[in-house]
Amino acid sequence: MNRPNFFFIRIFVFMASYRLEAAPDGGQTSVKIYDARGVVRQIAEDRRKANIQHGAIAGYMSAMTMEFNVKDTNELDGISPSDQITFKLDVGEKESWIEDVHFVAHQIEDVTNNTFVFHVPTAELKPGDLLPDCELVAEDGSKIHLSDFRGKAVALSFFYSRCPLPDYCPRMSKNFSEARNLILATSNAPANWQLLSISFDPGFDTPEMLASYANYFRGADANRWLFAAAPTNTLAHLAPQLDLMIMREGGNIMSHNLRTVVLDPHGNIFRQLDGNQWTPPQLADAILQAARGQTNSAP
Repeated sequence: MNRPNFFFIRIFVFMASYRLEAAPDGGQTSVKIYDARGVVRQIAEDRRKANIQHGAIAGYMSAMTMEFNVKDTNELDGISPSDQITFKLDVGEKESWIEDVHFVAHQIEDVTNNTFVFHVPTAELKPGDLLPDCELVAEDGSKIHLSDFRGKAVALSFFYSRCPLPDYCPRMSKNFSEARNLILATSNAPANWQLLSISFDPGFDTPEMLASYANYFRGADANRWLFAAAPTNTLAHLAPQLDLMIMREGGNIMSHNLRTVVLDPHGNIFRQLDGNQWTPPQLADAILQAARGQTNSAP
């Protein structure tokens, strides 16, 4: 299968160093390593994640504010929020993490101008609440609405094609692919379900770009999986209700969180899966329950 030329997030590998690590199946996987510099904004209580506002990482990604995994928590010894650091970003096929963290200076600055757009204080919708209808632009350029899928369980997730880290947006699409395969392989599975991947970067993720991105993850088989982009007015209306946060600076996405939602056939929220730790079987199970009209048994 020909790979689409959009997938630039992994082609600039000549700037990175490499390391071979053991893969879960006993083989080896290539890990690319990038030098980076940034300012720590937040450190998780267990010190396994650090939110870092970093500069452009040569050959890999533009300046952003991202939450990074930390495999060795000793790497953060003596590091605090507002510290300027240098570090190495390790990127494998399915995950990424930081290491070799070094303190540079303690930076005191006003960061209040970093404004989260498409996120204002509001009551987040809960399971059982109706997700209001909204307009999207599909990968074929047509306008679609959430209400077009009434009668089906719909799993929707948010992404943008320029997101480079394998455990963020690319993981959402890979999980969708695996969940779709699981449902299609389930005997006596209901047919009233749909996957919907929604980009929050409509300026870049045009229908042409969406079609290429979709082809990478689902191939030529578009069965029950549609890619679309949310126009700015749709994001302003929809994002706060799902606690979807997107921070922009100029035309770039600087930071975002992850939200995946399953709607029942009436358009009500059946289940919300936050972050990136949920699994394809969990999503497939939620979709099947919703499609069958079962009660949400999730805590």
